[in-house]
Amino acid sequence: MNKHFQDFVLHSTRASAISSQHVIQTLWSGYGEVVRVELVGTDLSSAVLKYIVLPSEAVHPRGWNTDRSHARKIKSYAVEMHWYRDWSERCGQRCRVAQCYAATAAVDESVIVLEDLNAAGFPQRKSDLDRQGVKLCLSWLANFHATFMGARPEGLWQTGTYWHLETRPDELAAMAEGDLKKAAAELDKRLNNCCYQTLVHGDAKVDNFCFSADNRAVAAVDFQYVGGGCGMKDVVYLLGSCLSEQQCEQWQDELLDYYFAELKQALEITNKILDWGQLKAEWLAMYAIAWTDFYRFLLGWMLGHRKINLYTERLAAEAIAELNK
Repeated sequence: MNKHFQDFVLHSTRASAISSQHVIQTLWSGYGEVVRVELVGTDLSSAVLKYIVLPSEAVHPRGWNTDRSHARKIKSYAVEMHWYRDWSERCGQRCRVAQCYAATAAVDESVIVLEDLNAAGFPQRKSDLDRQGVKLCLSWLANFHATFMGARPEGLWQTGTYWHLETRPDELAAMAEGDLKKAAAELDKRLNNCCYQTLVHGDAKVDNFCFSADNRAVAAVDFQYVGGGCGMKDVVYLLGSCLSEQQCEQWQDELLDYYFAELKQALEITNKILDWGQLKAEWLAMYAIAWTDFYRFLLGWMLGHRKINLYTERLAAEAIAELNK
């Protein structure tokens, strides 16, 4: 990190020095790092930096090194910076996110200085979840969706999620011909034309949730693909990220009932006035549509992905049958 950014971190945290740095992870395709810094001379013991440096040559794990991919990543970091500076403070304890201390951008690098969620009481990361863990994350999503119900995604992605059709023509072209490829535009249209729109996290996989030590609370990170959309996009992506095919089959109805109960309560808490029955019916009908929309992306991006299974194929058949009615 150059001296300008080091000084920026010290100023934004009111620290006199950085005593140590630890790389938590590298960013996708080598676009920078997430770094924890230990601080001296301030009430904050530490902070987490999302340090973005545009690479001279990107290396995509799946080989999708295109100008379109590069442009999408650049925009995603600009969106995330805008999210933390201008939107994140609207999130309360029920959809906890890291506090943003400051953010700045230069020509080919930028940094977001964030609260260290480990130090704030969310030290656990998980790769799979039991029922209670899934429900914690669904509750977070429900409260997030309620908080931003009807919001216009100014400065964010007009359509949230990293896989939506408009930004993935290369993956669509790579798909084998068939009913799902033919249905791609209509799936996208159905989701985009929902009467009830909110902000979606856009990358709500289990890896992007931080759990408290007692497993009773959760916070979320990584808002590169936050934007407008139907809340079911986040729900299906979460479930697919942390549950097996068998768990999806067995727990589907219970987990959807829980999400909608939490959403109803959250809307009441946030004083959102709307037709609850209409919202629930619309979004519930989007469950198979949203799952199939992500399946469409996978078929072009990575054949053989573990999420391509009989459960996914069953939902896709239901969704396509619904479109053909």
